[in-house]
This record gives sequence, C-alpha cells and structure tokens, in this order.
Amino acid sequence: MSHKLKIAGWVAVGAVAGALTTVQLQAVARNTLTPLPLEELQQLAAVFGMVKTDYVEPVDEKQLISDAISGMVASLDPHSQYFDKKSFKEFREGTSGRFVGVGIEITMEDGLVKVVSPIEDSPAFRAGLKSGDLITKIDDTAVKGLSINDAVKLMRGEPRTKVLLTIFRKDENRTFPVTITREEIKTQSVKTKVVEPGYAWVRVSQFQDRTIEDFSRKVEALYKEDPKLKGVVLDLRNDPGGLLDAAVALSAAFLPENVTVVSTNGQLADSKSVYTAAPQHYLRRGGTDPIKRLSENTKGFLKTVPLVVLVNEGSASASEIVAGALQDHKRAKILGSQTFGKGSVQTVRPLGPDTGLKLTTARYYTPSGKSIQATGIVPDVMVDETLEGNVFAALRTREADLQKHLGNGNEVKATETPMTDAQRAAEQLREQEREVARKRLEEESKKNPGQRLVPEFGSEKDFQLQQALNQLKGQPVIVSKTQTTRPPEKKEN
Repeated sequence: MSHKLKIAGWVAVGAVAGALTTVQLQAVARNTLTPLPLEELQQLAAVFGMVKTDYVEPVDEKQLISDAISGMVASLDPHSQYFDKKSFKEFREGTSGRFVGVGIEITMEDGLVKVVSPIEDSPAFRAGLKSGDLITKIDDTAVKGLSINDAVKLMRGEPRTKVLLTIFRKDENRTFPVTITREEIKTQSVKTKVVEPGYAWVRVSQFQDRTIEDFSRKVEALYKEDPKLKGVVLDLRNDPGGLLDAAVALSAAFLPENVTVVSTNGQLADSKSVYTAAPQHYLRRGGTDPIKRLSENTKGFLKTVPLVVLVNEGSASASEIVAGALQDHKRAKILGSQTFGKGSVQTVRPLGPDTGLKLTTARYYTPSGKSIQATGIVPDVMVDETLEGNVFAALRTREADLQKHLGNGNEVKATETPMTDAQRAAEQLREQEREVARKRLEEESKKNPGQRLVPEFGSEKDFQLQQALNQLKGQPVIVSKTQTTRPPEKKEN
C-alpha cells in the first residue's frame, strides 16, 4: 500500500556538542515504504520477551524500548539521536538560547567559578555581579572541587526560585552574599567591539533563534560608533553550529543578494535544496527582516567592508557554511586552522509531546559544490592560536576522528589506493603532536589549576585576532610553520 507521511520537523546543522536545530518544514516521506523485515522484528520481540522474563532483576519495559530506539539511531552516525523527555527539553533550550538560571557566562579559576560577564538585563546583571567576581559557594555547597557542569546545575532551577551565591571580589578584597531570583535567560550569542580605531571584532559563538536579531542590532550600534570602519573581523572560532536559517542570514549580510550560500542533498525531495542570500531562504514565516533593516540603517557597509573570518578546529557546521560561502564568493579571507568538518544536515521530528528523533537527512555543499563532510574548510592563511604554535589543537576532536562518521561521498577506497608514505608520516606526526600536547596540558594544569590555558578570544593577547587585523591593514601576517591540510580520508569497503 502506498503511504504519504507528512511529519513536521526541523532541519538542523551543528557539531556534536552544539545546539542543533532550524527552520520548521514539512518533510514528506518516500511514497512507497519498503516491506518490514518480519523475521528480524520477530527476533527483536523475542529478545524483548526474554529480557523481561529471564533477566536477573526486573526491568522497566518502557526504558527497554527507549534504550532499543537509542541504540538503533546511535548506530547510524555521531549526529543522529533519539531524544527522551530530558534530552529533548535540553535540546530545545540549547537551540532557543533560553534557559532558567541567574544569567552569567562563567569559567573556572583556582577551582572556583569565575564570572566572565553577566548577561545583559539578567538577574545577575541587576544584582550587580561583575566580570572577574569569584563564586565560592552556591547556597550551602562550596564550589571548590565542583566541576563547571555541577556548578551550572546548582545555579539553574525553576523560575521564581532563589539561589544564594557567595561572591569574592578581588579588587575590593571582600566576600559578600547575593540572593538572586532565577528567571528565564536569553543568552547572547553575539559579541562586538571596536578593537582599535577603524577596526571591529564581531564574534558569533552559536547560531540560535535570536542570533541574527542580536547580530543586526549590535553591528548597527558598531556602525553608529564608527561609521568609517575600515575592516571587520568575523570570529567563528569554537562555534559549534546551530540553526541553518541563521547561517544563511548571516552570510546574506555580507554577500550580494540571491547568490548561493549552501545546497543540500539527500534521499527525500525536501532535502534537495539550494539556499541563497535572499529573505525567502532565511526568514521565519511572518517575521521581520533584520538583515534588510541592518543594511538600510548602515548604508550596506557590510557588503563592501574588508572582511577576515577567523576559524579553528572547533568551528563546525553552520559556522562552516558561513566560512565556505564567504570563501567561495571571495568575499573574505579565512584565517586560522582547518575546521571541524561537519557537513551533514539533521532533521528533528517530534515523536510526541516530550520525545523526538534527530536524524541525518542530507549532506550540505558550499556554493562551488564542495562537500566539507569529514574534511572541513581549509583557511586561505593558516595561523596558529599563539605565537608558540597551536598549543593544544592536536587534542581537539574533529569529525573525521568520530566513530561511524559519514563520508563525504568522494573518499578514495583504501583497497584501491594504499596510503602513501607521506600520508602515513602525517598520521604518525599527528599522533606525536597529540602526545606532546597531552603532556603539556597536564603540566600547565598542575601549575595553574582552573586557569585559562589559551588567551581569551577578543582580548589584547588574542594572537589570531592580531594577525587578522594585520591582514586587514595589509601588514605582514605570521603564518603557521607547522600546520598542514589533513589529507582526504580513506574509507574501507
């Protein structure tokens, strides 16, 4: 029998640790469903029955089924995932950029939680917390010895509940308590500043629901501060991805109208798409166009201002879409390190009110038709993260390092073309670099527990940012002497 299943879904792009969803659409399944493998289904039912009756302890039937679904989906690739009630809620929070908490960006220092900055108009902001404040206790729990994730869990909670933070403020050499009422927080995924006269830094840390609105508002403020900007650095380092429509919109801010930003290809008809720098490919239904407003209010300066894009091994998916589009259209110079290499698209389909399925449904391609899956974007100029080199980059996992990762469709079969001596040597060198980086990380962590081991993005000590500014000014750039492009991977038959 022929069936047509119309399932509401979200198309998603993002890295393993990223928050990953996008535009709602109607995904139409293939007209003809292949017959179900009855013998295998009977085996599954038989195993379920045996586990239920024969296992040494009673088992939860619903949990068994949930785990079976999780295992089936997890066997496909690293980005397909079954969402139970808890993980679906966390997923939605991540993509919306909203959660319930006190509203601070944090890191660890000397085993304590350090406030990087309070989020604008959050409870912590209104309570007077400042950058550099150290949190020593959360309610009655001492922070020393907690992981950063444990500390976050203690500070989050239900709306309108209170949490008592004990603060040590270094510059005033005093400790004091602050009671904060939790509320829904809207995270800021965009930061901007004029780093020196005539040059601006724009950082996008993730592509969320509010990213483009925040981007437009903050860039407009930059332009008002200095209408004669001579160059912009777009910082996409460690951006794990996020919403596809946000990536298209950000690209559209810099590109001519209607040029191709990204294309996708998969089994379903709806997965074969071309997205251009046009409102119909990034606007939500009934929404206003912040990119058009930005262009009008800034006289279109983003279309022509000299542009450098910073990327690294942590730049993935949606951020790779932007970097690839700007590179292919020769709109920007890409500086940094070869990117993560996640070139697949996920569709998120609700299975009920509290559960869902995130399934890889397509690969995406840059305007020139390149798949970056398991390869990444190769910068125009390779630049290390510090003057001493890419100190800990060797420890960062990339798409090609993940088990069961999707190939890009252009792999050379290992049985047909053996690995060359040069490729073998490159693999050995990478493993040696990992070992050196591991030892150094251990040593640095012992010397400075909880300290930031590489300079903060956007700070005066940010080496890659300084090289990006040199590129914009036409001054010499200190190019990496050690970075090389990772060779195309070989897939076994």
